[in-house]
Amino acid sequence: MTLIKNGRVAEEDWAFVEGETALPDGKITVTLERFKAERDTLMARNGPLGVRLLPEDDPHDLADDLDRLELVEVSFPKYVDGRGYSQAQLLRRRLGYGGELRAVGDVLRDQVSLMVRSGFDALVLANTDEAGFAAAVAEFADIYQPDASGRAAVFAKRHGGGA
Repeated sequence: MTLIKNGRVAEEDWAFVEGETALPDGKITVTLERFKAERDTLMARNGPLGVRLLPEDDPHDLADDLDRLELVEVSFPKYVDGRGYSQAQLLRRRLGYGGELRAVGDVLRDQVSLMVRSGFDALVLANTDEAGFAAAVAEFADIYQPDASGRAAVFAKRHGGGA
């Protein structure tokens, strides 16, 4: 597994705490279910906090706490499950989340370009390296619909609406 963060290979410094496992020191992420059950305790802890969304989770459940979360992980249990793209769009475009948005799980090189366009700035990729990531992002230089990155679409470029 390779963590790509802001376009570069990065060292993993977050720990995902499964189930009701005791919370370690340092940067941790927990499931939305645990976050909702232990919100006050988790928010009072002395350390960076993140939440992992499963495909069936509603990002709106985090709306009141997004400014205090340093990381939101979106889980892709199977590469064919596209609900994480919608969650990313909701977090970035509607809820205004400005922290790190990370795709985890069955994330493949073929999905990189769309994930970046959906608002992810970090990806945990299976079976790729930094060169493979850069190639995947560069495969599509122009876009046809607006995206979370704010890049100008082909129509806007053609008609003077963007660079």
